[in-house]
Amino acid sequence: MQFLLLGMLAAGVGLNAAGWAVGVVFAVGTWVLLGRALRRSGTTFLGPANQVTLARATLVGGVAALAADQLTGHAVPVVVFVTLAAVALALDAVDGQVARRTNSTSALGARFDMEVDAVLILVLSAVVAQSLGLWVLAIGVFRYAFVVASWVLPWLRAALPHRVSRKTVAAIQGIVLAAASSGLLPYPMAVAVVGTALALLVWSFTRDVAWLWRAHEVRRYVVAGVALPQDRGSAAGTGGNAARSIGGNKLLAAPRR
Repeated sequence: MQFLLLGMLAAGVGLNAAGWAVGVVFAVGTWVLLGRALRRSGTTFLGPANQVTLARATLVGGVAALAADQLTGHAVPVVVFVTLAAVALALDAVDGQVARRTNSTSALGARFDMEVDAVLILVLSAVVAQSLGLWVLAIGVFRYAFVVASWVLPWLRAALPHRVSRKTVAAIQGIVLAAASSGLLPYPMAVAVVGTALALLVWSFTRDVAWLWRAHEVRRYVVAGVALPQDRGSAAGTGGNAARSIGGNKLLAAPRR
């Protein structure tokens, strides 16, 4: 399907060597990484929700190919570019619904969905940076900078509590960047809305990093056997294992030996 889409784009609007190269690399990379993820999870097929995400990934591959063309000086129809990006963004609200309704939610599906979103936002930020400045690229690289940081700081890999605001901020990035890439927004307005989106992203990442750090400190104290300050009445009623709330998640101290 990815090669079919690239062929349709080549026939309809034209793709130069850069567009074909990026599209092919994206298709092969998706195939290899998704195949490895399926083997690791012990899954032999994609469920209905993951099939929707795969359709989104195919559209993102087309967006990436068109972006490569544009970044190398080849004229790309804005309508086609924005339409592909808009459909990919709209389907982001579909795969989650399908997963819940078919009871097929999984860690693989959540990760697949997140990585497709990250690539789309990176591509859109690269296109918008052409007109607004390189600072826009910060929106696209935030996710990857976080991943690189987690290689050095393992506590960043811990699971985060579910927050609707995190998904909302991520969705805002795609919508704002797609609107800015259309060229319909006046320059001052485009700078304002994209700058606001970046500020929201910084706030969201900062809050998550702070939560992960606090959770890391709690785990460190618990492993070291250091008792954290607590209400005496609460501790008496739980045998010294009072629940503590960290960012909305309750953690229990290790039992006394």
